[in-house]
Amino acid sequence: MTKNHPSNTDPASAPLVITQRTPGGLGLITLNRPKALNALSLQMIRLLTDALRGWQHDAGIHAVAIRGMGKAGEGFAPFGAFCAGGDIRFFHQAALAADEALGDFFTEEYALNHLIHTYGKPYIAFMDGIVMGGGMGLSQGGSLRVVTERTKMAMPETRIGLFPDVGGGWFLSRTPGHVGEWLALTGHVLKGDEAVPARLADGCVASAELPALWQHLADTAWDSGAAVQRWVAAHFAAGGADQISDRAQIDHYFSLPSMPAIIAALEASSAEWARQTAEELRTRSPLMLHVTLEQIRRARHMALADELRMERDLVYHCFHQRAGADSETVEGIRALAVDKDHAPRWNPARIEDITPEMVARFFVSPWAPKGHPLAGL
Repeated sequence: MTKNHPSNTDPASAPLVITQRTPGGLGLITLNRPKALNALSLQMIRLLTDALRGWQHDAGIHAVAIRGMGKAGEGFAPFGAFCAGGDIRFFHQAALAADEALGDFFTEEYALNHLIHTYGKPYIAFMDGIVMGGGMGLSQGGSLRVVTERTKMAMPETRIGLFPDVGGGWFLSRTPGHVGEWLALTGHVLKGDEAVPARLADGCVASAELPALWQHLADTAWDSGAAVQRWVAAHFAAGGADQISDRAQIDHYFSLPSMPAIIAALEASSAEWARQTAEELRTRSPLMLHVTLEQIRRARHMALADELRMERDLVYHCFHQRAGADSETVEGIRALAVDKDHAPRWNPARIEDITPEMVARFFVSPWAPKGHPLAGL
């Protein structure tokens, strides 16, 4: 395993994923792609998987902790950004080139998400800064999920014509009430103290404390993983938000039976919150809003492995039901990250134009059960 580099070393000279096995029995992981806000590449997914599998049954490793390298002005500093998601520019290029590595990316990422959820040892995620998409996949399966006042947490995939993957259906559907539907459909960004009542984090610490906490983890001889976890949890700040703002409105509107019903009720309301939420939803992919709502509601009653297999089916259809530039996802990425005109040409263009048949096609697996890419989960 690679040793952790000093903070004054240029991260560009270090691996994309830095791993350290401490004498005290910890496995420490630093995501090290700060210029891209630690967006995940296939190489990073493979490095993470190799490290975690290597430590999983190693009696000398009691627990694992993971953080992201952040940008500080023109320099770099530990923490400040966890992971902004997957490398969506790669998705765009690979889809247009019909590159098989695109399928490998999602298969291996979802297998990594499952590994984290079922790890069997304490896995502590320090979710400072941006935690979106793939970053949620690296953290939500952790046994201890730590946020700060700088945390910006979201599953914003409907903005790019995708759906909340990396187990998003599973963990969002287990938030209180109908918060999961709201977060999945709108991509709303939660602050750190809001993530705790949403059940997407376990506690909040001040970002200024993180370097010292991490150093103590590295320098201490630990008796057990449980001791590591208790020590970190003892640093959680008291107080913070005890509930999610607008919870009553969220449950009222996002419990409605369909996307047309949700948008109609929001637009019929005179409340400012409802009006703004409707405007936000109108900018998202209408097709993927329908697919996402169905995903969340199915996932609420599914085991994790089954839900991840469903997501693998969904992402296949996102890129293959309409191939190349005709893909809703490719168009969404083009508008947000390639041309950056922020004017996606969604097809169909309106929430009301989506038929049940269009949605149902996404939930038909292209693989027989034994041949599924995630059959081994």
